[in-house]
Amino acid sequence: MVTFDVGAKFTMSEASLSVTALPAFADNYIWLVDNRTCAIVVDPGDFATVDTALRQRALTLSAIVLTHRHEDHIGGVKKLVSQFSVPVYGPQSDEMPFVSHPVSEKAPLVIASLPVSFTVLSVPGHTREHLAYYAPDQQWLFCGDMLFGAGCGRMFEGTAGMMIASLAQFSALPDETRVFSAHEYTLSNLKFAQEIEPNNQDIRQRIEVETAKREKKQPTLPSTIGLEKKTNPFLRHAEETVINRLLALNKIDSKDNVSAFAAMREWKNVYR
Repeated sequence: MVTFDVGAKFTMSEASLSVTALPAFADNYIWLVDNRTCAIVVDPGDFATVDTALRQRALTLSAIVLTHRHEDHIGGVKKLVSQFSVPVYGPQSDEMPFVSHPVSEKAPLVIASLPVSFTVLSVPGHTREHLAYYAPDQQWLFCGDMLFGAGCGRMFEGTAGMMIASLAQFSALPDETRVFSAHEYTLSNLKFAQEIEPNNQDIRQRIEVETAKREKKQPTLPSTIGLEKKTNPFLRHAEETVINRLLALNKIDSKDNVSAFAAMREWKNVYR
């Protein structure tokens, strides 16, 4: 279990909110948010990982929050609900019948027991129903598989235009916003980012910083929106350096932002 110093703290009755990364499977992070008494989990793909963390910390599970329906994000939900009988917040989907409280971007999501309030963002592209949760008071973003460290999710059910619009919602958040992605993909994504912008000093510096973390078996997450805007090629798809590089590599044949994004995503799908 890896605990982060997440910077901003929300204090109520001398109990601060904290965020803990619970490593699961090969590279997943399940995010646990707690106030030392109650907790919520975001995308609990594995029951045992969450159950162990709750018992070790003597926490009461108050709610489950889901971003999308892929098994590595929802696999532990049914058993958690049977054991803890808590509300499940997430997208309305026939493939997630256990979502007891469907949410949308039309209304905030308030977890009173912590307390914490999320702005719900509809961000289709990786899947059609994908949601993200932004806590404005803490400046925390739980983005599932839409935004990674220096990368983004595959377009399983979306188009390049859809992904661009969804990711633009993240770019519009304050630069200080902490980004809690669901996978430890940062170093491989940075390798690709350097392929796109070989002269980007921010990418070069980030590679050094993140490599040092992984050598110490530390997570590279959370990152920040400000850092992603400097180093993530999918948030930088309209930059001249990115466009010109793709033209030089014959990945695109015109200075079109959407084509640039699509070409990068297709290239990343096969990049090693």
